[in-house]
Amino acid sequence: MIEIFAPHEIDRARETGAIVGSILHELKSRARVGVNLLEIDEWARRLIAENGATSCYVDYAPSFGSGPFGHYICTAVNDAVLHGLPHNYRLADGDLLTLDLAVIKNGIAADAAISFVVGTPRDAEALALIDATERALAAAIEVARPGNRVGDISRAIGTVLSGAGYSINTEFGGHSIGSVMHGDLHIPNSGRPGRGYTLRPGLLIAIEPWVMADTKELVTDADGWTLRSSTGCLTAHTEHTIAITEGAAEILTLPR
Repeated sequence: MIEIFAPHEIDRARETGAIVGSILHELKSRARVGVNLLEIDEWARRLIAENGATSCYVDYAPSFGSGPFGHYICTAVNDAVLHGLPHNYRLADGDLLTLDLAVIKNGIAADAAISFVVGTPRDAEALALIDATERALAAAIEVARPGNRVGDISRAIGTVLSGAGYSINTEFGGHSIGSVMHGDLHIPNSGRPGRGYTLRPGLLIAIEPWVMADTKELVTDADGWTLRSSTGCLTAHTEHTIAITEGAAEILTLPR
């Protein structure tokens, strides 16, 4: 399902997006050395409830996962990059942490992710990975305009990531979003311009560049959910939900 929303419905999307952005901002400020990933999950649960929203993850059970996710946020550390299942782990100084959050409120979902170093950066590669995904996301948002195509977004992401020297996995990527977290539109992180679905005002999409330092191969953790780099290298993942408008795209998942 690919949904197109009327202007008055975008107001609801703005509210949901602001909730996601604000919760991620708050959790980043709390994610200090010694904090347990399960504490972060509990904080996410409380903040989602305080904002009158509902988690998109707790009951999420896609074919690539192992049963319902059962938690409120994805917490991926160092070599983990996607679908990080919160577990009993205390953050260490220099850990590269990715937080990925999706909630729904008033019938519209929003999804975003941030990567950052906890404490003191111990590896320049961590900062380089984060920078590459952030630049790729900015480039993708710049071309997310009516009349352009999904391939233009994919090409923009791929150009930045490959230009930074990274291989690109296209198995998982961005997606359309709306009344459900994952719509039918897939937005890979590399592609050919001028191809794919034509963007139009009212379309909501989540764009999510992610990358691994020295491989494009993923392995699934024993928990059945967490996806890690096959070589154990560092990873990063950045994501925003945006609305296609008549002009420049609107980023919905910024903090209030």
